[in-house]
Amino acid sequence: MPTSTLSPAALARLRDARFDDPGAISAAWSARTRRPIGGSDSRLFIVAADHPARGANKVGDEPLAMADRADLLERLATALARPGVDGVLATPDILDDLAFLGCLENRLAVGSMNRGGLAGSGFEIDDRFTGHTAAGMARDGIDLAKTLLRISLGDPATASALEANAHAINACAEHDIPVMLEPFLSEWVDGKVRNLLTPEAVITSIGIAQGLGTTSAHTWLKIPVVDDMERVLAATTLPTLLLGGERSNDPEATFRSWEAALALPGVRGLVIGRSIVYPADGDVAGAVDRAAALVHGSERATA
Repeated sequence: MPTSTLSPAALARLRDARFDDPGAISAAWSARTRRPIGGSDSRLFIVAADHPARGANKVGDEPLAMADRADLLERLATALARPGVDGVLATPDILDDLAFLGCLENRLAVGSMNRGGLAGSGFEIDDRFTGHTAAGMARDGIDLAKTLLRISLGDPATASALEANAHAINACAEHDIPVMLEPFLSEWVDGKVRNLLTPEAVITSIGIAQGLGTTSAHTWLKIPVVDDMERVLAATTLPTLLLGGERSNDPEATFRSWEAALALPGVRGLVIGRSIVYPADGDVAGAVDRAAALVHGSERATA
């Protein structure tokens, strides 16, 4: 099992290795013990932490909440040590840290591929693939991939974003790596990209996303929880994970919405980031345990 806390000595070893022995990162990936993707119940609870690479460090009212790397790694190590947590979604820098620290043993590593559409930028829709590649993930034994696809019908950059995602799907399929597409219909409002969260918008985004690439055999979906999720899930046969989104002012309502959506056909679990890693009450383990119980049931989540 991974450690639940990171000592200053462990972080010091990580910093020293990055300077003196960068090959130790590759060695950590080579030595890592992997697990089947589906686990024992074909349900997944993934913690997400790929936000900083897109310049999105804000949680609640704290604009740089995710910027302290030691604090973020501590929170992720705590989450990954809890029963019922299957893995973590992150960019290469964070996954490399976690691999070196031994936090990814028997946990799934999910590589975030496109982080180039920086939050708040004028080129946000043109979300370049600046993170993991399919070849790099195959080399390191990373288990799954993830891409973000914002579809803005009024922004010409959407065409290149669609094409880039199709190429990523093809590359992942060639390496037998499942890839989670996170699609949104989006629009520019007062100079900012806003995702449309109506059932109709999510259904439309699913139809576009699942048609990308030369095969859908390795394609999964990662979608928001919106109204009328039964109708939304009827739009696909692809394995689907629910995304958590930003931290809510009403966490109880959020948990209820996750619980209801998890019962629908095709839903395989949750991918949750800031609302779990940075809960309002500060109790990372408690928030993680509660979400894990929704996905796996209370018995397995506490085993």
